[in-house]
Amino acid sequence: MSADVRTSTASDEAIAALLRDWAPAQRWFAHKGVAAHVQRIERTPLDETGVAQLVALTVRSGEADDAPRTVYSVPISVRPAPDEALAHALIGELPDVDGVRAWIYDGPHDPTFTRSLLTLVASGEGAGSRAFGVHGHSAHGGLPVPAAARTKVLSGEQSNTSIVVSADEGETPLIAKVFRVLSAGDNPDVVVQTALADAGCGRVPRPSGWVDGQWTDAQGGRAVGHFVHVTEFLAGSEDAWRVATAAVAQGRDFSPEARELGRATAEVHAVLAVELPTETATPDRLGALADGLLERVAWACTAVPQLRDVAEAARARVDAVRHVTHAPALQRVHGDYHLGQVLHSATRGWVLLDFEGEPLRPLAERSVPDLALRDVAGMLRSFDYAASTVPDPGGWGEACREAFLAGYTEVVGADPRAGDQAVLLAALELDKALYEVVYEARNRPDWLRIPLDAVHRLLQTASADPS
Repeated sequence: MSADVRTSTASDEAIAALLRDWAPAQRWFAHKGVAAHVQRIERTPLDETGVAQLVALTVRSGEADDAPRTVYSVPISVRPAPDEALAHALIGELPDVDGVRAWIYDGPHDPTFTRSLLTLVASGEGAGSRAFGVHGHSAHGGLPVPAAARTKVLSGEQSNTSIVVSADEGETPLIAKVFRVLSAGDNPDVVVQTALADAGCGRVPRPSGWVDGQWTDAQGGRAVGHFVHVTEFLAGSEDAWRVATAAVAQGRDFSPEARELGRATAEVHAVLAVELPTETATPDRLGALADGLLERVAWACTAVPQLRDVAEAARARVDAVRHVTHAPALQRVHGDYHLGQVLHSATRGWVLLDFEGEPLRPLAERSVPDLALRDVAGMLRSFDYAASTVPDPGGWGEACREAFLAGYTEVVGADPRAGDQAVLLAALELDKALYEVVYEARNRPDWLRIPLDAVHRLLQTASADPS
């Protein structure tokens, strides 16, 4: 990644040079494999010490001046001496940062950074510089910040960074999610989870607060949005993917758990339909949805030759959406729903996480009301993937599917397997499977058979049951 930095100080330029070499190796960096240039760096301290800082890093993807730009959030700690306990998180050493020698560390790994972040959230105060500013907010009736916080960064995340904040006995542990790609507007993860918690829904983690603020956007204007979201951490819970794959590996029926997960999903959808705006699924909206689904079919069939023999059947199946006459209202949804987005708590049952939506979609699109059946389709596809982790799952996946849909129906009162609902669900599930085919063909060819088999199965089912 080369430097083309529009900054105001020598310290900014020096830090930008460090980040230029360090950022491409991080999991959250989306410009891997392309020529990426640092365009701008803005820094703001989180408190008066100046140790904990947030950086807004603008990166241009490609050589052309009009190439796409992305603004990343890069938390750092700026220390006047090295810390051996943080050697694994060292970004680099600089002879002069704001007038002193400094060691720059990856902020989420530094407890000093996290304490400053949590103090900002708890106080509800602002911090800033002449470049940009941030503000902390405590959620109404939210969880307090633990007094003696111990922190740990979760591994394995792709697009964000989460910091687990342990607590003493009697206090609730927290998790602080740092959004890595900054987008103007309210992040759905904050808006949706807060709305659910405020309505008394126990199917989401309780909020503690968040950090928002302003920065210079990719076009040089001012943007306002969320940097961090802090919520309850459900210690001792297991993610649903692990629970489900353990069950299929043991040959154990997962239907009771799948049924309850269907109920939990429907409960969340029902609350969202009351607490956040909805829209009527007009013929125009359904027509636009059908057009989008047709574009996905064309994209997938062009990208993966094995799909070309089903292109006509796939087009017919998704185009049926435009002829639906009794579609449910459009509402806020999860947007990226699968087993990995759900935890099982011994005391709370199924708890849904990460309402951010698909990270690669523009933020504005992720906040638009959608069909709740899109979440249903995502979970059905996830059951198929879980079943495919063993050579011969028998009818495990189908049993989970039917149990989940039965549980969902018990709460919403309308069966997704019947009438116009079935037409919509079949189209959305096919759409998800087509996306998976392209993803696996490009990233995990050994997994390609899973969604490819699903596409053929879904189209055969549609032919056998035209309703």
